[in-house]
Amino acid sequence: MITIKCDLVLTIGQAGVGFLDELKLIHEQARERLKGICRVCPVCDGLSCISGVPGMGGRNHNRQGVRRNRAALEQILLNLRTIHEINAADTRYELFGVKLESPIMVAPMCETAYNFLNRIDDYDFILSQVEGAENAGTIAFTGDSPDPPLFELGLKASRKKTAGKGIPIIKPREKKEIIKRVRLAEDNGSLAVGIDIDAAGFENFSTPGQPFGSLSFSTIRDIIEDTSLPFILKGIMTAEEAVEAVNCGAAGLVVSNHGGRALDSTPGSAEVLPEIVAAVKGSIKIFVDGGIRSGEDILKLLALGAEAVLIGRPVAIAAVGGGADGVSMQLRLLEDDLRRSMLLTGCSSLELVGPFLIRKALF
Repeated sequence: MITIKCDLVLTIGQAGVGFLDELKLIHEQARERLKGICRVCPVCDGLSCISGVPGMGGRNHNRQGVRRNRAALEQILLNLRTIHEINAADTRYELFGVKLESPIMVAPMCETAYNFLNRIDDYDFILSQVEGAENAGTIAFTGDSPDPPLFELGLKASRKKTAGKGIPIIKPREKKEIIKRVRLAEDNGSLAVGIDIDAAGFENFSTPGQPFGSLSFSTIRDIIEDTSLPFILKGIMTAEEAVEAVNCGAAGLVVSNHGGRALDSTPGSAEVLPEIVAAVKGSIKIFVDGGIRSGEDILKLLALGAEAVLIGRPVAIAAVGGGADGVSMQLRLLEDDLRRSMLLTGCSSLELVGPFLIRKALF
């Protein structure tokens, strides 16, 4: 078990040059711990990855899915608007009755034995995400893995730090196994529960006695009808499946290609978000992840119609290098950058963010 070293004492609103310097030190520590797995590049865009799965890169050496997430965001520009009387931006967001400081949440991540070759203990990694999110005034999704106890470690971390108010995400297992985990989530007091349906083809789930794979809409509908918790489907990448998610009774969906780690030739999340928004906006909560590295990226996705975003790799690096303090710092920096971006585009609140903020790059 690795002991995370971090002497940071953080309070909301400290984001600035000092924060960036501290985060640089956290990245250096993460780079050392992940040597041979992840280079912890200044810009995480899939261009220099030395790893596949396990690790931080995409499924294939091309890293096309990872790179398209970044490329799609880079093709979207923001309209600078500074003639206004706005001097403060409100990033507060409410999710299923819980008030958050921002629409920035932690994506579900675990299984460090496989992804990080045991460089950090799984519970420490999960707890850092949950506690860091709580300290930053937001919430963490927690994950599932072929190792059955890991799902319950996420519940344990949420119970310890947030009275259970996390959002556990279940892998696409057999129906009875999914329902068993839904019951655990209910008993834990979870805010919501869901399935990351985009994990259907992962090789590391080829474990005897643990069948998993694609789920039919009728199976998903049965599972959703069997719980009173809001249900989220993570891994929606087409308007057609978004409509089916609504028809199944899902309360939310995450536009996601699993960080580009599932199907290598997938488009970026930002590429498909507008068509999904056009199909189901107002009928279901729309979240998105994939390639998000700044507050400007977040504002672009909100302007395209997402309600909130999930952050993966930057939080994972912060957790490895700085524990809960590192995660909290990373989230607060993103929140601060989002607030600054809102001010520079003339938006005083999330409700005022819209498509008029963005334009496509011409070159």
